[in-house]
Amino acid sequence: MAPRANWKGFLRLSLVTCPVALYPATSDTEKVSFNQINRKTGHRIKYAKVDAETGEEVANDDIMKGYKIDTDTYIEVSKDELDDIALESTRTIEIDEFVPKSDIDGRYLIRPYYLVPDGKVGHDAFAVIRETIRSMDKVAIGRVVLTNREHIIALEPLDKGLMGTLLRYPYEVRSETEYFEDIQDVKITKDMLDLARHIVEQKSGSFEPEQFEDRYEQALIDLINQKRNGLSTKAKAAPKSTGNVINLMDALKRSLASEKQAAPAAEKTKGKKPKKAAAGQREMLLPISGSGKRAAKETAKETVKEAPKKAEKPVRTAARTKKAG
Repeated sequence: MAPRANWKGFLRLSLVTCPVALYPATSDTEKVSFNQINRKTGHRIKYAKVDAETGEEVANDDIMKGYKIDTDTYIEVSKDELDDIALESTRTIEIDEFVPKSDIDGRYLIRPYYLVPDGKVGHDAFAVIRETIRSMDKVAIGRVVLTNREHIIALEPLDKGLMGTLLRYPYEVRSETEYFEDIQDVKITKDMLDLARHIVEQKSGSFEPEQFEDRYEQALIDLINQKRNGLSTKAKAAPKSTGNVINLMDALKRSLASEKQAAPAAEKTKGKKPKKAAAGQREMLLPISGSGKRAAKETAKETVKEAPKKAEKPVRTAARTKKAG
């Protein structure tokens, strides 16, 4: 199923304009998620929107936005009033300036998107804008409205398309001063720095995200598989403490020795192909037949009688895109 664009409009550089579509570059939909259920019945918990004073449920048509100015005082704002202040950038990403990528503080980065031509027209204008940004070796800064909020977006070439990264406003970024002011100024000896550099050299490598493994996500999948198949789960033993090393120099020496021992094993596994990332847990996490907790227990008993096999790894489905926010 083709992904659905979170936003469609126009990309404009001065008088050069082309229709574009914006797609999220990341997704959390493949992560295991839980519902809250009633322990006694096994039924899912449902949340209702109720009046805080009367306790009565409120229909969606009777709900509006309000800005709190006092304990029980709100300024009501209607949808029409919000639409009236909608900005031009709701349908246009206009490039305002070009800046070096190194000028963008990492704290301002929010999330990435893919920007592509929308439809069969405008590909030439899109290519002109893309290659202009590429040739200047800079990042284009514009504005875009997503979920009724205007965001700053940084655009840079990525293969045949553009990657747009939403940026925070200055008021959203906290100053580091109040957090760092109590850090002591200490003198580090050359020997300590040399040892630390050797440790860094031992652990140095290239950035290969396909090697990353979400161990907690896999543990969740294994846990659910075990419970689905009626297998008992055992609590892990607490890890043994290696003891505190008080002397910093001693800690550095021990770390370096440990990294040297680990290096040969790392070299052996470096040439091996990484494991393929699981694509989805939807088919793997099959619903238990029957209703409520009793049905779940009966299914588990039947599975135990059949000598359940070891739970297989999930086959993930394609991720569904969410609306941007």
